[in-house]
Amino acid sequence: MTANKHALSVTRTEDFAAWYQAVIAEADMAEESGVRGCMVIRPWGYGIWERMQRLLDDAIKATGHENCYFPLFIPLSYFEKEAEHVEGFAKEMAVVTHHRLKSEGGKLVVDPEAKLEEPLVVRPTSETVIGAAFSRWVQSWRDLPVLINQWANVVRWEMRTRMFLRTAEFLWQEGHTAHASEAEAREHTLRMLEVYRRFAEDCVAMPVIAGEKPENERFPGAVATYSIEAMMQDGKALQAGTSHFLGTTFAEAQNIRFQNKEGELELAQTTSWGVSTRMIGGLIMTHGDDDGLRVPPRVAPWQVVIVPMLRDTDEDAAVLDYCRALAAELQGQSALGEPVRALLDARPAKAANKRWAWVKKGAPIIVEVGPRDMAGGNVSVIRRDRLYQDNGKLASTIQPRAEFVAAVGTLLAEIQSGLFTEAKARLDANIRRGVTEFAELERFFETGGQFPGWVEVEWSRPTGAELEAVDQRLKALKLTLRNVPQDAAPATGTCVFIGRPAVERVLVGRSY
Repeated sequence: MTANKHALSVTRTEDFAAWYQAVIAEADMAEESGVRGCMVIRPWGYGIWERMQRLLDDAIKATGHENCYFPLFIPLSYFEKEAEHVEGFAKEMAVVTHHRLKSEGGKLVVDPEAKLEEPLVVRPTSETVIGAAFSRWVQSWRDLPVLINQWANVVRWEMRTRMFLRTAEFLWQEGHTAHASEAEAREHTLRMLEVYRRFAEDCVAMPVIAGEKPENERFPGAVATYSIEAMMQDGKALQAGTSHFLGTTFAEAQNIRFQNKEGELELAQTTSWGVSTRMIGGLIMTHGDDDGLRVPPRVAPWQVVIVPMLRDTDEDAAVLDYCRALAAELQGQSALGEPVRALLDARPAKAANKRWAWVKKGAPIIVEVGPRDMAGGNVSVIRRDRLYQDNGKLASTIQPRAEFVAAVGTLLAEIQSGLFTEAKARLDANIRRGVTEFAELERFFETGGQFPGWVEVEWSRPTGAELEAVDQRLKALKLTLRNVPQDAAPATGTCVFIGRPAVERVLVGRSY
């Protein structure tokens, strides 16, 4: 690889969408499956998901939740009990109507005699089926709160799909809780939002803005929806996680009632919240560069990859032994609260090809070892976050083996924090404030260049027809309201959209 030439055939500035697809392909993250909108997640991509799953699962359990599992198929009648929820998902539901095929003329066809008595919806989300279970589990105030979570796949028949960001089938976790009081349920909704914020920032190194979604962006059937919004390198917003206060909407539909301390029947207050494999898409678009992916060490399946420089000589066996010992030493070290995950890549391939394969995959540290390194007790270290020198050449430093092993935990922590700092600076630099007129907002997105970022404006929280009119004006510009940041400054002026006194501030941007 020569100076000024990158590992990918397309750069972010040339074509961000094509670059995103190139990263997924060249980093062996995922591939098409033959079913529209469904993907095969390859081991490196799934390994990142497993790391996310483990870290987030620990955080969820630390708040008192238990994992469980509910069926993939949900009776249609469950959805019919909640009209607003059904309306929100109706166009995306995959429905099973028959349970058998038969052979006819050498082809398999649906057996018309195998029609189900009631159609089954392939799980788009589980509020309805879990609500039915809660109605059985909850009888008294002593049964509350109920705090559960499940890791599962869901199906939403998306018309326009993009790997990890919007697929017909995706993986996620969905938490569901029931509480005795509205205050407790609201507090829990915000607690889980904070779990997501910390996970995104501390584990994925992806800075986010946490806040409440406007009324027109709420989850179907929710009283209030909160989100974490991340800024991608093209300036677009990615809704990376949501937490919903559902009030008694689903409790009433599913008859989740309990006897309170005074002996009276009450409806339970419920919540739901979820994060999906969309987070992997966010990681790619937050940290990737023109050489491929850069994976934060906390979610990297392998944090250190050792590439032996083999030359079909008698020294090869000794080099491999040296590398095996190095891997064992690294695995005995600790980084970011866990044992270091080190891999010896001993595949029979050219060392340069393996190096660049791991560069594209985004392994945080790549270590090369040849006969000269072995003889000197050294290693050649490449940091994926700082791939090139100022002159454009690959930055590889020779270090004493013992010093590298002793410092590897500190180095991985530095890479983790450095990726976050870089992304946070980009987020902060690309939120425009001080816009007081809609025409000014419009000009910003028309003239803001290829990556215009977001605008934070004053907002009067309109509802009904007024909100619909605002939504239509924004849609004409391909913009959406993202959320009302929790840490935004107090409103001091008038609403950019309505002209009335503002009550809060809201983020506006283009989104995925």
